[in-house]
Amino acid sequence: MPSNIADAAQQIYCAGPLFNGAERDEMAAIADALTDAGYRVYLPHRDGMEFRLVHRTLIERGWEAPQAAEFLHAAIFALDVYQLAVECDAVIWNLNGRVPDEGAVSEAAIAWTLGKPIVAYQDDVRSLIAGRVNPLLVGLVDFQTIDNIDDIPDAISTAIVAGESLPPSIDEMPAKLQQASRDGARLWQAIGNRSAQQNDELLADVVTELFAPTRATDTKSASPI
Repeated sequence: MPSNIADAAQQIYCAGPLFNGAERDEMAAIADALTDAGYRVYLPHRDGMEFRLVHRTLIERGWEAPQAAEFLHAAIFALDVYQLAVECDAVIWNLNGRVPDEGAVSEAAIAWTLGKPIVAYQDDVRSLIAGRVNPLLVGLVDFQTIDNIDDIPDAISTAIVAGESLPPSIDEMPAKLQQASRDGARLWQAIGNRSAQQNDELLADVVTELFAPTRATDTKSASPI
């Protein structure tokens, strides 16, 4: 058990690769270590939208599959940006892989820009540049990584305590970040309000409202068939 017991109100964003079973298992182990230490966590593939189900609902409503995927991806981007920018107090960043996961790199960069505490985990000996991780990546974590999942909760606690200042409010963020955060907040509310009976219908409603093209704003994109 980590020596620093987390404040139950603190939530940690788990950024890392999620494209195969081994990667998802590793990210789940990281999330579990933080949960066991008393933190709340946001693990995107588990706690966010399930692309497959919402995509299917949109297709059933008449959207062509490629177009539905396009604006559903915009929704996932907004939801994850909202979690990073607003809901989460710190980020754990899994750097494992032949090259680090590009989505997680983007998430870490957003968190760094906002002044969020970040801890990087890596036990993979592969690297891109002469035995070292790209300095533009590890520079985001002051060139320090940890290589043991059990050490992550204490490292997160230390990073939060060492945080120099509170991140900006939504109104203080750049305009595009404000918009993504507000759209993501709408989606997160819909996720929280869903019932088993509603399935993904409510989420599909919000995704369509926020991101689906319309004749007025996008004459090159077709409306549902």
